[in-house]
Formats: sequence, C-alpha cells, structure tokens
Amino acid sequence: MIYGIENMSKIRILRILNRFNLGGPTYNASYLTKYLDKDFETLLIGGKNGKYEASSLEIPHSLGIEPLVLPELKREISPYYDLLAYKKIKQIIKDFNPQIVHTHASKAGAIGRWAAYHANVPLIVHTFHGHVFDSYFDNFKTNFYIFLEKELAKKTDLLIALSDNQKKDLCEKYKIAPDNKVKVIPLGFELNKFTIDKENKRNKIRSEFSISNDTFVFSLVGRIVPIKNHKLVIDALNMIKNKTNKQIKILFVGDGELRAELMEYANINKLKYSYKTANGDEDIIFTSWRKDIDYIMAASDAILLTSNNEGTPVSLIEAQASKLPIISTNVGGVIDIVNDNAILINKNDANALSNAMFKLVNGHLIDDNILENRKDFIMKNYSIDYLISNIKDTYIELLENKMLSKKQRYFNITN
Repeated sequence: MIYGIENMSKIRILRILNRFNLGGPTYNASYLTKYLDKDFETLLIGGKNGKYEASSLEIPHSLGIEPLVLPELKREISPYYDLLAYKKIKQIIKDFNPQIVHTHASKAGAIGRWAAYHANVPLIVHTFHGHVFDSYFDNFKTNFYIFLEKELAKKTDLLIALSDNQKKDLCEKYKIAPDNKVKVIPLGFELNKFTIDKENKRNKIRSEFSISNDTFVFSLVGRIVPIKNHKLVIDALNMIKNKTNKQIKILFVGDGELRAELMEYANINKLKYSYKTANGDEDIIFTSWRKDIDYIMAASDAILLTSNNEGTPVSLIEAQASKLPIISTNVGGVIDIVNDNAILINKNDANALSNAMFKLVNGHLIDDNILENRKDFIMKNYSIDYLISNIKDTYIELLENKMLSKKQRYFNITN
C-alpha cells in the first residue's frame, strides 16, 4: 500500500531545488510547498547560491517556510561535492521517508532523482525549468547532458514541462522521453502586485534613478551571464541612439559574472552607465538585484529579453501582468507565453532589435486592448490557484496509478 491514499494522511514530499536564487524555480518550489500543505507534508531543500547570485531565501521565508540549505549542492559540476550531495539527500530520504520526490531544474534533478531511485522512493517527478541542450555548451557536453537526461527519464515517473514548446523539445527534438511521460503544467505566481498602485511605483523608481517622465525606459530582468546576451541590447542601443530625439534609457536588472565585461563593452561603445545609483545622464543603469520587480515593471515602458535560450521566462509573465509591450528573441518557451503583445526577433539579430526598439520609442505602440487581453490571460493561466490545482491532481493520479499497478502485479503473481 502506498501510504496516504487510503487513510488520507498527509503524503510526504521531498522537494529539491538547485538553489534559492531569484527566479521561477524558487517561486515555484516555494509556492508548491506552501499552498499544498493542506494535503501534503513537504520538506523543501536546495543548494547554495553562486558567487554572483543574490539569495532569495526571503521568498520561502515570506511564506513561513524554512528550507534546508545543502552547501554541498552546488551549481558547478564537482565530483566531490556532487557525491556528498547525493549521500546527504539519500540520508534525508531515509529519515523523512517521502512518498514523492519532486526535483526542480538540472543539478537537483540529476542528483535528487538518482538518490530517490536508489532509495526506492515510490514516485519520482521532475520539472524542467528550461534545459541546457541549446546554446550553453559545446557539442560534446551537450550530447552528454542529453544522454544523462534520457537515462534519468527512465528512472522518473513524470517529467513536467512548463510550456508546449518545451514539451516538444523534450519529446521530439531531443527525444528525452516519450510523449506520455511528459505533462505541461505552467508556472504560477502572485501577480496581483503587478496590477496595483502602478503610478506611485513608477514615480518612486524614476525618482530613485533620476529618470524623467518623458524618457523611454527599456528593462531587461535576469542574470548577467552569456546565455542572456545583454550585449545585443548595447549594440541595438548604439544603432538607434542618434536616430531619434527621444530620451532612451536601459535598466539591466540583475547581476552576474559578466557585469564588469558588459560595463567595459558599454565604454567601448561610448555609452554612459552607472551601478545601483544614477544622476540622470546615463544610457544604461545596472541596478543589480532588486526585490521590487513590480516597481521596476511600473517604471518601464517596455521589457526586453535577448536570451539565446529560455525555458519559461518569468520576466515576460510579469511584464504581461503589468500590461507592458515586449521585445524578445524567439527562443525556447517564449512563443508559448506571448502573443501579439510582443515583437519577436531572431537571436543575435541586433538590427531587428534596434528596429523594434525604434518603433516603440517613436510611438508605434501595441494597442492597449491587446495588452489588456494578454494581462487577463496571464492572470488566469499563470495564477497560483491554477498551478496548485494542476499539481495536486497530478500527484494524486500518479500515486493512484502506481498503487493500482502494484496491486495488479501482486494479483498476477498470486494467480
């Protein structure tokens, strides 16, 4: 008997996250831990943040959750630390005795699923918050990760994709798992804060960074790392800066190992920049990590995404809840979450990006009715309630199917 179905006691879930950095996986894991607590008992664990990543432990803390942080579970590949993390997770499984292990993102997914499989956990689930099969590594490493994910998929009861396009990648393009083993369940967020008090939020941020009301602000929210391709924004800004009399400012919201290099690239292109503070004459403001993204969205006129690969970008969901137009590279799961409220361009196409930015700056804005309709769609389909309902039903169905399968095997053996 699988504990928890017949007697309706709480089913125990061990939820494993790569690390508690700012982004969709931390929100997703924290919300699931909090809002499934009526029916499930969850232990949330995760690794230690990288050097350039701001901790987002305040996300679970704000929900009354105290996660267990494993220093051994690091982002970088390390045979020594990875083995320690594996042993520690396996011991946690032994002590906590979960019916479900649900892992989130690649490192946690690899070590956590391997430990769960060898500890004979009844149900193993993994959520892909993106994948590393495109634009991250050379061919050798990419093929290795594809092989590894195929092997892990065999030991997993269900893979969760965040979008239809991501599922297509997993099932058809990279053949990680068959169609019946992958289910699409979108992320869910607390989005109401992006719809209220927007004027006051706008004024506060623009005052903080000395931005005039008539300045057109483009914001890009995310880690400053190679895959996000911030340099494309600098190239595009350089192309349009002298083509219009309108004031344009870029907010790079986030941080990362390429920040110093990106600042030098701005220098080379004769663009003024500042870090964390501003006096008004900058072309680019590096805000570093911010927790008030609803304020940043309110202060922005459009949101940019220039990544070479993406899963389901949270900033584009938040932008749509904020009724903002979007310019984005057409990569990964982007096409699944935007519609005619976005201008999509090919990756690495600075000309296309500059033309799109030029259009918005010069008043060729996306119709407000379109933005309103997309806001309504996002608020409905990316809500926490929708996420929790989907995940709960999925867990119960999987456990019941597992129990029926186990009973059928017993029946076949005894007869």
